[in-house]
Amino acid sequence: MKTVVHKSDSRGYANHGWLQANHSFSFANFYNPEKIHFGALRVLNDDVIAPKMGFGTHPHDNMEIITIPLKGVLKHRDNMHNTWQPIIPGEVQVMSAGTGVQHSEINGSNDEHLSLFQIWIIPNKQHVAPRYDQKQFNASDRKNKLQILVTSMDQDHEGSLKIHQDAVISRIDLDKGKSFEYEIKHPNSGVYVMNIHGLVRIDEHLLETRDAVGITETDRFTLNAEDDSGLLFIEVPMHF
Repeated sequence: MKTVVHKSDSRGYANHGWLQANHSFSFANFYNPEKIHFGALRVLNDDVIAPKMGFGTHPHDNMEIITIPLKGVLKHRDNMHNTWQPIIPGEVQVMSAGTGVQHSEINGSNDEHLSLFQIWIIPNKQHVAPRYDQKQFNASDRKNKLQILVTSMDQDHEGSLKIHQDAVISRIDLDKGKSFEYEIKHPNSGVYVMNIHGLVRIDEHLLETRDAVGITETDRFTLNAEDDSGLLFIEVPMHF
């Protein structure tokens, strides 16, 4: 098993006043040649957005974009007939930018900060028709067990959102003292594990809140929770 650890304080950080942004990979004004991407995972941004603030209309193309609100309410609109659609914690949003979309994202609250992860995955098909979807996932369904959120268009997995890449995005909430073995779904894939909160040991690595580890060259690995913990798994092809 090969691992690369990204401590939380090694991420790119930008304070825009209304936006506090942490970048796991090179993005905007943050550039690290050793952190361009992890396989097909291009972006993992950990953003906190002030009330009533957000990103004005801007374009994307040929990218699979997944947004996971952690706290607050996100509102989204685009040129695919979605007008200020709310996305709340527990829900996940996916957008295939394909041939091109224009969208806006704002904090839909007047008094509460919005916290979210945004993930960009390089697709396995170019210039597809743009599409949008979102789905509610119950927190109880990831209590000490894996909850699969996103899978490939080509994978027959009921209940997950779909993207144009052989990727699997999932979450688990582990109680202190619990262990879990993650089995990699696709040969030649790697898994980027983000510790959302808590304290978890993977191999010899102890991950604190917002620490991450990229894992390759294995078909499984074990996590041991040394405190109540929540984890995000992003499994992607390493060669594409």
